[in-house]
Amino acid sequence: MIILFTDFGLEGPYIGQVLAVLYREAPGIPVVNLQADAPTGDPLSSAYLLAAYVSAFPTGSVFLCVVDPGVGGKRLPLAVYADGMWFVAPENGLLEVVMRRSTTVMPFIITWQPLQLSASFHGRDLFAPMAASLAQREEIQCRAVERTSIARMSWPDDLPAIVYIDRFGNGVTGLRAAFFDFGTTLECNFKYHLRWARTFSDVPVGMPFWYENANGLIEIAVNQGRAVDQLGLKIGTPVTISQSMS
Repeated sequence: MIILFTDFGLEGPYIGQVLAVLYREAPGIPVVNLQADAPTGDPLSSAYLLAAYVSAFPTGSVFLCVVDPGVGGKRLPLAVYADGMWFVAPENGLLEVVMRRSTTVMPFIITWQPLQLSASFHGRDLFAPMAASLAQREEIQCRAVERTSIARMSWPDDLPAIVYIDRFGNGVTGLRAAFFDFGTTLECNFKYHLRWARTFSDVPVGMPFWYENANGLIEIAVNQGRAVDQLGLKIGTPVTISQSMS
């Protein structure tokens, strides 16, 4: 299957045009629009979200990932084979966390270009045809590149910040919950101190807390409320912990 992870949004023609290319170039291949509201123009935050989703998909899946503020500029198009899956994306760090958490990683720079390549929509014109070719096990025009040459060494293994705000007003962090115990207190926005709860109904109505979400990340929520409003959350809001990772 082909999995879409983009910041295109559902409004306008963008997702529809990408889907049209995939259906034309890879007929019969299932397409999953996993996320169309990744943090806009923010490869750093998006990288931690993307990495949290990968394990839910079967070996052989192809991820079409586009969060591309440098579209049309000097950044290169990337194809990465990681633990039995393919990823196509701009080379801007979007795949950094996926590569870092994978055992087998083979990165390639895509050298193919379509006859018509718009300056501002490489997701449709370049990345979608590449994803279609990979999903059909076709060879693609590319050259191998050293992993170290595209690494974002300064990026942390886990990001102590809000990386996504969902439609319920919950704030997802770039922290994997498995590295923390239930006694961890989380400080948010430098002033709110939150304790762990298993789920929403385990705390009183209106109380903020943190929990392990369904994708294994620490998420900040308010029972029957909106953490984004009550705690002033936004993408990039820092979070700190009261004890070290175990």
